[in-house]
Amino acid sequence: MNIIISNSSGKPIYEQITAQIKAMIMNGTLSPGDLLPSMRLLAKELRISVITTKRAYEDLERDGFITTIVGKGSFVKEADREFVKEEQLKAVEHHLQAAVDAARQYGMSEEELTEVLKMLYEEL
Repeated sequence: MNIIISNSSGKPIYEQITAQIKAMIMNGTLSPGDLLPSMRLLAKELRISVITTKRAYEDLERDGFITTIVGKGSFVKEADREFVKEEQLKAVEHHLQAAVDAARQYGMSEEELTEVLKMLYEEL
């Protein structure tokens, strides 16, 4: 599993792991039923504590992304479509908030920002 940990990030390592696994599930890199590496193996690969990977897996399970079967491992769960939609919406809102913050910082009006968004959306 290709997870990149940044020591210079302001996010705790377990949150970085959680976010990257969620992203892999959301974009289809990981499919329902896929087996995740064991907590120990992932910790060894990333050169971090098993406690950190355990926290990440617990968060993923709590959020409904994975299920753990004792003695068998952790697997990607079948996604609840409403839940997936909500996660996607949260990601878009996060990016849009960053755009709004930048626009305000540079003195752009709401109309100017809306026009830029419309232009970018139409280019697709």
